[in-house]
Amino acid sequence: MKSIGIIFMQVFLCNFFIASTWAQDITGMWKAIDDKSGYARAKVNIYQNNDGSYEGKIEEVYPLPGHATAFTDKCFRCKGELKDTPLKGMKILYGFKKNMNKADEYNDGHIIDPMSGNVYKGRIKTNASVTRINLRGYIGTSALGRTQVWMRMD
Repeated sequence: MKSIGIIFMQVFLCNFFIASTWAQDITGMWKAIDDKSGYARAKVNIYQNNDGSYEGKIEEVYPLPGHATAFTDKCFRCKGELKDTPLKGMKILYGFKKNMNKADEYNDGHIIDPMSGNVYKGRIKTNASVTRINLRGYIGTSALGRTQVWMRMD
């Protein structure tokens, strides 16, 4: 009887750890909240590539409260081939990889800020239930940057 209890506990713990590993995935739809205004600016779809890296595309751009349309629908401040790229469908996150030492962190990625046209190094950190992510964009060192909190939509 004691061995049945031990087996049950092992199966339970195994399922618990597998479920918590799956829960750490950042794929899905996210509402990007602007760190300066506090308003939702876009809906972003984060997905995983065949090589295991993560990317994100803008699916929808939201207007600010009190405005009928978004400020712009193109990346007019972007440089090079991204100049005047439509925001809808634009890849703004790329190259993120799961940190093997921290289950709640993704790093080595890049972030494009469509409002400034700048490209930043990036790091993503999830909360325990993966309903929010802290997206940190920086130049050089992480201390020189800013963080946005995104909320899961799905």
